Amino acid sequence: MALTDVVRARGLVKKYNGFTAVKGIDFAVHPGECFGFLGPNGAGKTTTIKMIHCFTPVTAGSLEVLGYDVRRQPREIKARLGVVPQEDNLDPELTVQENLLLYAGYFDIPRGEARQRVQELLAFAGLEEKAGVEVEHLSGGMKRRLAIARALVNKPQLLILDEPTTGLDPEARHLVWEKLRQLKVAGVTLILTTHYLEEAAQLCDRLVIMDRGIILEEGSPGELVERHVGREVLELAPVDGEARAILSLVAGSILAHLTIGQTLYLYTNNGREIWRQVQGLNSYFSHMMLRPATLEDVFLKLTGRGLD
Repeated sequence: MALTDVVRARGLVKKYNGFTAVKGIDFAVHPGECFGFLGPNGAGKTTTIKMIHCFTPVTAGSLEVLGYDVRRQPREIKARLGVVPQEDNLDPELTVQENLLLYAGYFDIPRGEARQRVQELLAFAGLEEKAGVEVEHLSGGMKRRLAIARALVNKPQLLILDEPTTGLDPEARHLVWEKLRQLKVAGVTLILTTHYLEEAAQLCDRLVIMDRGIILEEGSPGELVERHVGREVLELAPVDGEARAILSLVAGSILAHLTIGQTLYLYTNNGREIWRQVQGLNSYFSHMMLRPATLEDVFLKLTGRGLD
């Protein structure tokens, strides 16, 4: 593994009872970046990160984390990781502070050092006033911030987050994003899975798009959008028989097109020009919209289906 890689996978495979959840994927994570796995439920995202943090064994291929082999050196890897699982596994009957102190004990952190560290993490997570409150009385957003703080108790070199904002309201989601950006600035390497397109675009320096256990594409959010769909998308729902005429008219102005149901998606860097061309047709559209291209358009183009 190159010294510049925090994680490197080659031909990584995971099978469960004959079902192949991850099908021979390659990827690398660099120091200090936020690396994302984007895809729908069942794409293989969570299975992949479970192999990274040694929760589930690798079936085939190679996987090294922080210079260690996951098969031979799981203890060394776990000591240097922080993990925020998708499921809430905080102890609801303990207070916020007690949850953090208990977790510090798993890493044999001396009591005095642990208490100082817990105070720092309470301040980081914005939970100082909730230190003595039992977890069951926290909001969903506070629980997620506490889960992130707990994962930082051992000062990890790599923080892994599985769907970190699922189920949160928009305000709570943005507060979690703010904390993750602060960690990036501090030099912590982040790996996250998400099916929220805005989350991937906001946080990830690079990401892979996964579907059905394979990696379809890799790059920065901006690179992927520009590479596959350009800057703009024109959505049209023409009357029957008009789609072919529209495509013939705009063929020289679009990068690609896709039809899903009754809607025709035209990918382009010249949206307003195409808008004018299409308006010149004697057609009736039940839907017509010009908008910026997003990662969801990339996923639609690559798979023919959305992320829901």
